[in-house]
Amino acid sequence: MMIPNQSFFFIFFLSVIFNTLASPTHQRDALLEFKNEFPFNASDPRAPPEAPLSSWNTSSDHCSWKGVTCNAHSSEVISLVLEYTYLNGSLKANTSLLKLHHLHHLTLYNCDLIGEIPSSLGNLSHLRHLNISDNNFLTGEIPSSIGNLSYLSFLDLSHNYLVGKIPSSLGNLSRLTVLDLSDNHGLIGEVPPSIGNLNQLTIMICYINKLNGNIPSSFANLNKLSYLILSENQFSGGDLPLILSNLTSLSYLDISENHFKSKLPPNMSGLHNLEVFRVSSNSFVGTFPTSLFRIPSLREVYLNGNQFEGPLEFGNISSSSSELELLELASNDFHGPIPEDISLFRKLDIISLSNNSFTGSIPGSMFKLVSLSELDLSYNKLEGQVPSFLWRIYTLRLSHNSFSNLEELPQAVVNGSDYDLTSNSVQGPVQFDLSSNALEGLIPRWICKHSSLIFLDLSNNHLSGSIPSCLMNCTSSLGVIILRNNNLSGFLPDIFTNATKLRSLDVSRNQLSGKLPKSLINCTSMENLNLKGNKFKDTFPSWLSSLGSLSVLFLGSNALYGPISSHLGFPSLRVIDLSNNSFNGTLPQDYFVNWREMASVGEKDGFTSSDGIDTFMEHMGGGIYEDSMDMMYKGVDTEFPLILLMFKAIDFSGNKFTGRIPKSIGMLKELRHVNFSRNAFTGSIPSSLANIKNLEALDLSHNKLSGYIPRDLANLSFVSYLDFSHNLLQGPVPRSTQFQRQHCSSFEDNLGLFGLEDICGSVHVPHPTSGDSHQSKEFSSEESEEALSWKAAAIAFGPGVFCGLVIGYIFFTSHKQTHMVHGKARLNHLGGSITVS
Repeated sequence: MMIPNQSFFFIFFLSVIFNTLASPTHQRDALLEFKNEFPFNASDPRAPPEAPLSSWNTSSDHCSWKGVTCNAHSSEVISLVLEYTYLNGSLKANTSLLKLHHLHHLTLYNCDLIGEIPSSLGNLSHLRHLNISDNNFLTGEIPSSIGNLSYLSFLDLSHNYLVGKIPSSLGNLSRLTVLDLSDNHGLIGEVPPSIGNLNQLTIMICYINKLNGNIPSSFANLNKLSYLILSENQFSGGDLPLILSNLTSLSYLDISENHFKSKLPPNMSGLHNLEVFRVSSNSFVGTFPTSLFRIPSLREVYLNGNQFEGPLEFGNISSSSSELELLELASNDFHGPIPEDISLFRKLDIISLSNNSFTGSIPGSMFKLVSLSELDLSYNKLEGQVPSFLWRIYTLRLSHNSFSNLEELPQAVVNGSDYDLTSNSVQGPVQFDLSSNALEGLIPRWICKHSSLIFLDLSNNHLSGSIPSCLMNCTSSLGVIILRNNNLSGFLPDIFTNATKLRSLDVSRNQLSGKLPKSLINCTSMENLNLKGNKFKDTFPSWLSSLGSLSVLFLGSNALYGPISSHLGFPSLRVIDLSNNSFNGTLPQDYFVNWREMASVGEKDGFTSSDGIDTFMEHMGGGIYEDSMDMMYKGVDTEFPLILLMFKAIDFSGNKFTGRIPKSIGMLKELRHVNFSRNAFTGSIPSSLANIKNLEALDLSHNKLSGYIPRDLANLSFVSYLDFSHNLLQGPVPRSTQFQRQHCSSFEDNLGLFGLEDICGSVHVPHPTSGDSHQSKEFSSEESEEALSWKAAAIAFGPGVFCGLVIGYIFFTSHKQTHMVHGKARLNHLGGSITVS
């Protein structure tokens, strides 16, 4: 038993220790020690201009320091909140934060922390709020010791790179109301059932991880849960009817982008607080969940990307009580008509029913949806007339149906100068996609009334007549015009004077004629211009080279004529098609010197945002618009999505070009497709083509090319299509896998070619004659001369290309004596066939 004096001294001793630990000096020193745990480097380019934690110094009270909050009476640190502070280091296992015994609130948000979360944080026993989110280099597992923080009510470890399983010890945090583990990418395994013990939890967010298995049935205990977001994981099941029926406080549910394969609960009307229901991109099956729409508070429904089937039946709903604003049902197996009672959801702003099998016409009752700003009915089996009340909608997508005509607007609307075609309260840019239907007649002039029109696609229909010149009223806002594959005639109107935002114009496969409008030169944002398959009669529009962003230029299959020998070049061009015109003359040997984009390798080839890809994949109200073009590829006229056409290609085929193929073609070393066929090119095949290492298709057929096929072309390892037929070529065919797998017809009608027995079958191979040897030496000399000329051309282009070409030239000259002729097959082209003797 302790005597009174001993008891007094013991209590006094504890009091001294406590006061020492809680003293302002001790608290200040602990904070300064914490600051010194991080290697601040003012020279780091990411460091802020002001030194991190510059206010933390001994010249001021620590309670006034940035991010520090103290108890007003004892000066104990109770809160430390550091946001966007460049710490650039790791939390130490013995971090000085452990000396702040009364810390209630710790936030280290977006502080560039690295390393792992130390398990010692579990010793901060008074902690109620812990936020260590948005630290891009924070890795490792979640320490199970965090489960010791019995007072914790808020835990946010989101937007890091944490890995491993969620520790079951988190189920001990009985006071927890917010749990956010989202966007870590690396959390795996099943959610521990112990999480169901957190019956005070109101918010649980775990999206963008690799969590799998079933949602624990214990989640049914979370009857205070308001937000549950488990999207972008790998969950596959769970007793959803049991769980959802108990989550009566739920207002926001998101389990999208998982692997659920079950049915939804048959009765969800008990979720009377639900506002957002998102289960998209799973494999849910069954019929349309009618009970969901009896929830008066419901605002947004996302059922898209599942396997729901059957007709839409909303059941008994009241228009006066419905708050529904968004209905997303795309990419399911719904069929039958769109129900008339969809109009009972009077507050609907966005409807997407695309990629289903809906039939019939658009219900007239939708006229009552006066708040509707976006409607997507694309990829269905709808037909009939497109009602005129839809033109007040800002984003309208009706493509890939069977609509036959557009309902006329009253003449007063068409002629009126002050009529506001859009009556919605929500204002915004206008986007119309009615492509791939069976629309007939003229392009309606009332489209020009939409002064905010930014996107118009009427392609793949049966529209006739001329392109309305009144579109000039819209060109100042228009970014995309696609009228491809109709029966439009007349001139392309000169309406582009103010079209500075126009990035894509496609009027291909129509009957347009006349000259190209010079006002196109004002389209300074133009990236994609497709005029192919018309009757334009004009000279080559070299003035288009001033459009610095032009990436895709299709002028093929028109009546264009004359030389194209402009030296200006197209610095941003990736794909050009001049095929099937009447262009003539010779191309200078340095013709392609300034075509920089086809020669460059960089981030643009990775389809980054700077690549202009957004031009060809227009974002339209949450959906992605994909355009396409057709071009000759490997001998076949093929339609490509523009995202694929971003490889680099040149097609000059089907013209009247003469002279030599420019050696500067080899400078365009990022080309994938080269077609110079069906011209009158002469001379030898440029050996510089071997510099195009990624070449996949080369067509030089139907010309007057002579000499040997350059041996270095055998080193083009990506080539899958070659065509040298119908020329005057001679000598051996290069031996390589790429050449051997070509069809025999790729070499036909070249009387001097030999070495084709592996391609065209067994043949008699005579020994080379002295004439053959002489011919070989003569051609080797010609190749040497070409290589020297090419070396000189490379000097003008740049040292990087020059070095590569000099090396290639040295290799060629040192090996030219080894070029021996081993045999010759006699090929005679007779009536379109090849005979081999």
